[in-house]
Amino acid sequence: MRGWALGLALLAAGCATNGDPRDPLEGLNRGVLVFNDAVDENLLQPAARLYRNVTPSGLRDSVRNFFGNLDDLYIGANNLLQGKVEQGLGDLMRVAINTTFGFFGIIDWASDMGLEKHNEDFGQTLARWGVGDGAYLVLPLLGPSTLRDTAALPVDWEGDPVLLHTPVDERNALTATRTVARRADLLGASSTLEEAALDRYVFLREAFLQRRRSLVYDGRPPRERPPAD
Repeated sequence: MRGWALGLALLAAGCATNGDPRDPLEGLNRGVLVFNDAVDENLLQPAARLYRNVTPSGLRDSVRNFFGNLDDLYIGANNLLQGKVEQGLGDLMRVAINTTFGFFGIIDWASDMGLEKHNEDFGQTLARWGVGDGAYLVLPLLGPSTLRDTAALPVDWEGDPVLLHTPVDERNALTATRTVARRADLLGASSTLEEAALDRYVFLREAFLQRRRSLVYDGRPPRERPPAD
């Protein structure tokens, strides 16, 4: 996996640049987006619509809560690595409560008790440690990223309980279920995006970079300095 990420970065370095210094790979990225859109349109969206149509909303909530509970353990570890002790301990408390009293996480008692759910990964941890974004990338199947976040993926994968699960057939079933369930949650957003964006690629890039910046700074990003003349 690391070799794949490095190879992508080297390919990026060899591509021609455009006017946006954050996105020197725009030509390559647009091509990958076309591929991802084809996979999404022909595979993920039909599966997500089927899942939404045949699965009762209460069961979909339980599935979402179950995978969210698994995420909280790794989220807590990243909060602790970032020095956010209170948030990290809160994440670990969420896992303890939801696993014990929420039937392995299918009921989110922790949120009802006022324990906030966070969103952290190793890319955000690297950012808090001072690592810059690097070039914007669109990864095959995985979607928008940056060079920093791509380099962080192997750590994220190693911290993912679903990807570490054995036996392999159960791991694959869990991974497929999580992917389809999360895609089903975004079906409405896809329709809105198609209607709103004049240039879908640029819209997705700007939305992703702004969201990542907001996540790194926990929703309170500092004001960006205007470019020098």
